Amino acid sequence: MAGERARRLPLADRPLTEPHPARLAPDHPDRAAILAAHAAALAAGDPGYLDPASGLFVLTAAFLAGRGTCCGQGCRHCPYLRED
Repeated sequence: MAGERARRLPLADRPLTEPHPARLAPDHPDRAAILAAHAAALAAGDPGYLDPASGLFVLTAAFLAGRGTCCGQGCRHCPYLRED
């Protein structure tokens, strides 16, 4: 409902540095560069980074975790998406 505060969700059981495999496959050709950009943004406390392949702005897992809920938009680093 509008105006109703969303319920906080528990985080998935994986480090914030590791995206869900369905969102960034282990064999993705740009995986190393993407994870390096994500790690640099996490270390700097930035909310996101520019994707090395597309140039699009991607939110970090830490930023998304701070929001407390999943938006359902398919974020690469969604810290709520579980592997079950």
